[in-house]
Amino acid sequence: MSWSCTGDSWRSGGASPKTPALTSFDFVDQILRKLANKAMFPNLRAIVVAGHSASGQFVSRYQMANRVHDTLGVTVTYVVANPSSYAWPDATRPTATEDAAPENAKGAWSTETPHTKFSYGPFDASACANYDKWPAGLENRTSGYTAKTSDDQLKKQLVSRPTTYLLGQVDTLPLGGFDSSCPAMAQGPTRLARGQSYSAYLKEKYGANHPVTLIPMCGHNARCVFTSEAALPVLFPAN
Repeated sequence: MSWSCTGDSWRSGGASPKTPALTSFDFVDQILRKLANKAMFPNLRAIVVAGHSASGQFVSRYQMANRVHDTLGVTVTYVVANPSSYAWPDATRPTATEDAAPENAKGAWSTETPHTKFSYGPFDASACANYDKWPAGLENRTSGYTAKTSDDQLKKQLVSRPTTYLLGQVDTLPLGGFDSSCPAMAQGPTRLARGQSYSAYLKEKYGANHPVTLIPMCGHNARCVFTSEAALPVLFPAN
C-alpha cells in the first residue's frame, strides 16, 4: 500500500494507486482501531492525531471526515499545524482586507497575538473555477473516503470534534512546499493568515470552539512547533 508524495490524494482520503479499495483515511482508521483495542493497549486513555504542513492538511480533513471517532471508546483529539490549505465548509472565503490583506498578512510575525480582523464574502469563481472543490472545499467529492458522506455531516463533525490549531508566528513566507495554487490562494496569502481566518470563520459562522495557539518565533518548522512549550500539553494531554 502506498500513496504518491505529490498531489492531494493521500492528504484528502484518496485511494491507494496500488490498492484502490483502500484510502489513506481507511488506513489511519485501522491504526486508531488497533490503538483503541484494550486487549493490545489496556492502559491507553487518549489518542492524539497530529500533523504538520502536508500532514496538517491530512489531519484537518481526517478530523472532519473519519467514521471511527465516536466508536473507539477512547478520547480522540486532533492537532493541526501549519497546513497550506483547509477544506472550507462553504463557498465563502476571506476577503483581501484587514488582517488578510497581503501586506498585513506578511507582517503578521510582528505580534504574538493571533489576528482576528477578518471579513468574509463570496469568491469570484470566474478567476478560479476549482476554488471550492475537494480538498479545498466540499464540492465534487465523487470518489474516495468522503464520497458518501453528506456536506451537513462533514460540517457537524468539523465543528464538534476537539481540535487545536498550532500556527507558527513567522510562517508568513512561501517556503517549504507552500501551496500557491489558485484554490489555496483563495484562502489567504500566507499559511498563518489562512489558519487564523479559517479558525475564526468556523467560530463566527458555525460556533466551533477550537483553540488557536500561535507558536512564538516558529516558522514552517515541525520541530520548532511540536517541541514548543505551548504545544507539548496539547500533544501529550494529562488525561
